[in-house]
Amino acid sequence: MSETDSFIEEVTEEVRRDRLFQQFRRYGWIAVLAVVLLVAGASWNEWNKAQQRAQAQALGDQILAALEAPERATRAEALAQVEAPGGGVEAVIALLTAGEESGVDPQEAATRLMALADDPDVPQVYRQIAVLKGVSIADNGMSADDRRTRLEGLLPGGGLVRLLAEEQLALIEMETGATGAALDRLRDISENAEATPGLRRRVAQLIVALNGDETAPADGATQGD
Repeated sequence: MSETDSFIEEVTEEVRRDRLFQQFRRYGWIAVLAVVLLVAGASWNEWNKAQQRAQAQALGDQILAALEAPERATRAEALAQVEAPGGGVEAVIALLTAGEESGVDPQEAATRLMALADDPDVPQVYRQIAVLKGVSIADNGMSADDRRTRLEGLLPGGGLVRLLAEEQLALIEMETGATGAALDRLRDISENAEATPGLRRRVAQLIVALNGDETAPADGATQGD
């Protein structure tokens, strides 16, 4: 390489460095700002997670403190005063509150559960649980027709929810004297592959209580009438 070429190369490199320095002075603040925003964002994210953990822990402490009260009425009152962020957490607290109320004021418990079941903002699974718990409370103030209508709304969903609704419908049929229909429904539940062992035991006990033979065909269901 000649001295001229070497000189030109050095000048060219110097021009590149000068241009790069000028570009950095002009736009370097953008890179600095990006780094600052990145660090700030990470810090805020960690702070937000810490806040959420603290809120969840405080909520859990409130619920546990309420459940440790000696009387059901006191537990129900304490649970009703717990402020939940909404959604599923609020639904769980309502279910817990109704569970405590059911032994003190069953009609108030049923009213709370039906209000939960009718709330479109509540996830469906909690609404279904609310219906099942509400209609199963003794002395809930609901007529047989009202309970039947509520339970029939759960049948299209299928699965275990449908079977539990069928069980409650069988109890209503027993209550209203429709023993044959109750036995038919109970036998259908016992033969369903989705029925849990606990549900099968309850159904078998009900069939025996109605003087029905667990192995008898459906057309003999009127035996207990």
